[in-house]
Amino acid sequence: MKLTSMLFTSMRGGLVLCAWLALSAGALGAETLSYRLTGLDKPLRRNVEAWLGTAPQSEAERASFLVAARERVEEGLQALGYYHPEIDFELDRQAVPWRLEIRVDAGEPVRIARFDVQVIGEAADDPAFDQLLEGLPLKAGDILHHGQYEAMKTSLLSLGQRRGYFDARIETGRVAVEAAANRAELQLHYNSGQRYRFGALRYDEQSLFTEQLEALQPFRRGDPFQLASLQEFQSQLQRTGYFSGVLVQPRLDEADNGEVPLDLELFPAKRHSFEVGVGYSTDTEERVSMVWRTPRINRHGHSQETRLEYSVINPSGKVTYNIPLTHPLDDVLQLRARLEQNEFGDLESDQQEVGVRRELRRNGYVYGFSLRALNEAWGPQSSVLEERNRPGSRDREDTYLLPGFSVSHKSRQGSLVNPRAGLSQYYQVEGASEQAGSDASLLRVYAKLVGVTSMAERHRFVGRVEAGAVYMSGSQRDALAPSLNFFAGGSQSLRGYDYQSIGHEVTVTRPNGESRTLVVGGDRLLLGSLEYQYRFLDNWRGAVFVDAGDAFDDGHFKANYGVGVGLHYLTPVGAVKLEVANSVSEDDPSWMLHINIGAEF
Repeated sequence: MKLTSMLFTSMRGGLVLCAWLALSAGALGAETLSYRLTGLDKPLRRNVEAWLGTAPQSEAERASFLVAARERVEEGLQALGYYHPEIDFELDRQAVPWRLEIRVDAGEPVRIARFDVQVIGEAADDPAFDQLLEGLPLKAGDILHHGQYEAMKTSLLSLGQRRGYFDARIETGRVAVEAAANRAELQLHYNSGQRYRFGALRYDEQSLFTEQLEALQPFRRGDPFQLASLQEFQSQLQRTGYFSGVLVQPRLDEADNGEVPLDLELFPAKRHSFEVGVGYSTDTEERVSMVWRTPRINRHGHSQETRLEYSVINPSGKVTYNIPLTHPLDDVLQLRARLEQNEFGDLESDQQEVGVRRELRRNGYVYGFSLRALNEAWGPQSSVLEERNRPGSRDREDTYLLPGFSVSHKSRQGSLVNPRAGLSQYYQVEGASEQAGSDASLLRVYAKLVGVTSMAERHRFVGRVEAGAVYMSGSQRDALAPSLNFFAGGSQSLRGYDYQSIGHEVTVTRPNGESRTLVVGGDRLLLGSLEYQYRFLDNWRGAVFVDAGDAFDDGHFKANYGVGVGLHYLTPVGAVKLEVANSVSEDDPSWMLHINIGAEF
């Protein structure tokens, strides 16, 4: 009994000790003083609060805080030009924690009576410095702001370093305050010295031909130094894909006669790279892909990409061999070969294609000059007609030699995958002639525009227009292969309809005497879409949309309408979109579910 009593007493004592330690630990981490500032506008209050710092956590910190509070309030106000404040303190020691109210009348500010800013040296004739001086945050008559004055000094020195004034210094930097008169005089004299120039570019000549390197180089020896030009040069080299790393180092310690030599170090990319992917699209269903790239085959900068994709609807293989001409990025000759099986409406198609294309980039526009030879065999899908039960059977086969031209341009504001605003344009024209080896003569034109605009922070609109036409002799209409026809329907077209289910229709009779209507595509296309998106959380937005249009033969336009809603989750690689759409123009409207990932363009 005595032993039990002793154990109980010991346990009770231990519990009390633990409770006391827990309360003490909590007390050590709690605020011992809270304070409130009144009488100041938001910028002044925030600056004074920054000078005061966080609330004290111990009695010693509280004592130091109270002793230094007045001085810190004055310093916080003086930093923004207020030298005559009236400050009253009211401290409630009975509250837990203590409460301190600081009432402040900032008084009249000190204003700049004279501001002498000068740029001396070669930078005096540099337009970039003229632009900087025009946008200075302070001028005569303004309230003195010490932080902005220091920022001006920093911006001058920073701009000088970026533009090659490596000997620059602040020759005079002075702030004279006459607090009694509420006036100040500022002097800021920046001496740039000489502007350095680009010197010799030193590199391993086995890495790349001199002509190619010069084409990528946005500067020449003797040009005025600019850090932006170096960064652009490094970016251009990286974009070629030839190198895993690029390092450009200005050697200031070796500058001679105002020229700064540059050391260029290039780290080769892997000889080959392989990518394997698995994906799903509502239109083409499950798919597996493999990409083999050789980023640099030789010193001339040749490269190749081989892409294999398999899905039930659209298995394909494509090889592209790239040959740089006058510029490794902006002028490239592409040799192409492609094998593809596809389903267009109620038709199956086997395509074989070889071609050549020259791609030029100028001022943000991409121009393409192409010539392709297309052999295409097609016929109704094997499930459509009873006698079509042998895989690969085709009714028709034609060959086309198609010279063409295309131009595209994209402009965007904001994120690459979720732009705030932008416009994507694509235009293409192709032709074929019986006199030049094709089985039919035709002219095919196509255009697509996608626009994005935003209102306020959360409201976004996306519009899309597609149009196309094929011009050919009526007697040759049946010779137009499915890949050259136009179809509509699917997640990238009319979202209330099945993939490529809209197009010109023909009626055929099955062996049992039944009639069947087949979608074979149209020689005209006209589509439009308007979508409103609202971002209700940082990474989530809802959407409502309406799509309209048709793929038809000339003179047989029939408007098809679809409406729907969507839920988008924003990711670093684009929005994951879950969309539900209804084909409201049909007699028996159907609902379609679409899942996609990516940006509008």
